[in-house]
Amino acid sequence: MIFYFSGTGNSEWVARQLGQLLQDSVYKLTDLLNGKPDFPQPSDGRLGFVFPVYSWGSPPVVLEALARLEWKGVPDYLYFVCTCGDDTGKTAQVFARAAARRGWRCKAGFSVIMPNTYVCMSGFDVDEPELAARKLKLAPSRVEDVSRRIARREEGFDCHEGSVPWLKTYVVRPMFNRFMIRPKKFYASEECISCGLCAKSCPLENIRMVEGQPQWGSRCAMCQACYHHCPKHAVCYGKLTQKKGQYLNSLLK
Repeated sequence: MIFYFSGTGNSEWVARQLGQLLQDSVYKLTDLLNGKPDFPQPSDGRLGFVFPVYSWGSPPVVLEALARLEWKGVPDYLYFVCTCGDDTGKTAQVFARAAARRGWRCKAGFSVIMPNTYVCMSGFDVDEPELAARKLKLAPSRVEDVSRRIARREEGFDCHEGSVPWLKTYVVRPMFNRFMIRPKKFYASEECISCGLCAKSCPLENIRMVEGQPQWGSRCAMCQACYHHCPKHAVCYGKLTQKKGQYLNSLLK
């Protein structure tokens, strides 16, 4: 069984590829948080989570779902696969500690480099098309390698931590979680055509259309699905997203 969280499709694509290669069922992680029906527990005891790296750690919404997942006993093989634009920091340790809090041991973790998507801070933007294409070209072989290692139930973490990972995860990340996971700065510009794609794309169902205009609630994961799905580039985050690019995973069919 595989649960995934995804805003722009990178982690969804990885999860679906793994599902095909491992012949596992794939589910949206946010269905756990949105009150959807219970999920069948697999007989093989293998449980995987696929998610993007947010500020060099597991997204809070992923850790919340991990804590709330109803599971009989302990998974035989708990693993994660995280997608990242560049590096992961200490994401493996963050996820493993969250699993340990409910008495589970995360036995393996892997990272897959994918195009950058974060645009809500100065100095951050999507990758240039050439770089994004290069990353997407390399991704299938990496996912195939990861799937073989999961099938063999290998243990250990193979994540690209990058430079100064401790500083990024344990100093920068707490500040990001406290001050940057806020939807208050989101708004729709006059280019909005009231198509509602921003609301439909929100994995936490945090956006509703009011008189043809999107209104953001307080339940935001900062996945930026609303921003990247807008066909008119009308979704803005204060002034921080002006003249920045958009990205949706082109490998998803």
